[in-house]
Amino acid sequence: MSGMNPEDLLADLIRRARASGADAADAVLITGTSLAVQRRLGRIEHLQRSESEDIGLRVFVGQRSAIVSASTLDPARFTELAARAVEMARLLPEDPYAGLPENPVPPADAAALDLEDPIEPATERLIEQASAAEEAALAVPGVTNSEGAEAGFGRSEIVLVSSNGFAGRYVRTSHSVSVTALAGEGTAMQRDYDYATAVHFADLESAAAIGRSAGERAVARLHPQRPRTAKLPVVFEARVAASLLGHFAGAINGAAIARGTSFLKDKLGQRVFAPGIFVHDDARRKRGLRSRPFDAEGTPTAACTLIADGILTSWLLDLRSARQLGLASTGHAVRGTQTPPSPAPSNLYLAPGPLTPAALMADIKEGFYVTELIGMGVNMVTGDYSRGAAGFMIRNGARAEPVAECTIAGNLHEMFRELTPADDLRFRRGTDAPTVRIEGMTLAGA
Repeated sequence: MSGMNPEDLLADLIRRARASGADAADAVLITGTSLAVQRRLGRIEHLQRSESEDIGLRVFVGQRSAIVSASTLDPARFTELAARAVEMARLLPEDPYAGLPENPVPPADAAALDLEDPIEPATERLIEQASAAEEAALAVPGVTNSEGAEAGFGRSEIVLVSSNGFAGRYVRTSHSVSVTALAGEGTAMQRDYDYATAVHFADLESAAAIGRSAGERAVARLHPQRPRTAKLPVVFEARVAASLLGHFAGAINGAAIARGTSFLKDKLGQRVFAPGIFVHDDARRKRGLRSRPFDAEGTPTAACTLIADGILTSWLLDLRSARQLGLASTGHAVRGTQTPPSPAPSNLYLAPGPLTPAALMADIKEGFYVTELIGMGVNMVTGDYSRGAAGFMIRNGARAEPVAECTIAGNLHEMFRELTPADDLRFRRGTDAPTVRIEGMTLAGA
């Protein structure tokens, strides 16, 4: 790479695109470093360090646009890269909604979000993390094997420059640890896992605690039964409850709304959840796993409330979907170097309720406590929901015997309206929810 800084290099690429005939252009540079250690049964099985540098150029010729990408930031290739992009754009159909932001806003200071841990961990530290996680899992009585533990570190730098005058940059780091444990013998074996990730190492959960959790979860699943078919209350453990938020985010994605392919397409301003329910998306959270000062089009990000007291208040919009709907972008555009922007949430979470998980299910005579979901049987056009599941029966308000080989079914319209959150929200994974209870789902078993 030349001695120019990344912003100047991308600005030079855009100038060459304009010289080749582009009316407008933007360019994104994503550089990354990752280090990962995998350990199984006391031996290091994999140690990998990788570095990447990818650039994506998007050009506009009238209402036509095209994207080209390269795996190196080589100024000697910029003229060729720009000319190829313009040539491609001229061959594509017009898109009346394409274009850059009309009034770009200077990017906010990324330092306020505290997204960069300045210290890259030594390989020895990652080995220690993976070892501590696996050893803690193997020490749990009943654990008989391990599928291994992994510890990792990553650093990504994102630079975006546009011909409209926008130029922004931010860096995000991540630390992670995970482990998968097996319990029992032969065909009666059960497995489970746990993991943690954080922007700063100081915020990462203890590797030993992650290991113990994985081991205890695997042992608890031994000797599962197949439950009877019934309609009953279902409690989603916090880890799987977050998947419900994923379905909600997909249903309010601006691209799906513009296409008319969402079961919530006519629900803006209407009640979707019960009164008292709030869902937030906060791209400005300090040390948030998906925090960012601006989105992939240079639009400023902000904390927003998507569900307020049960009412749907906003879609997730990028520029294109916003223009299709006659609205303004909400700053939710994401992109890679080879793909156009599209809407996606940042730090999405369901606000907690007042009850503990134990209190939430205290009055359930018979119910199902879900700890694992299998498959993707969700129809985003109708809201019909059917997924394989495993977990535990709830009997007289307490978690009872493990169950497996069953399916839970309902419709997301009704599920959202019947959802009650507990008070155990923790920000761990980017999309987070507390334990939730949903009334009247169908459990299909024996």
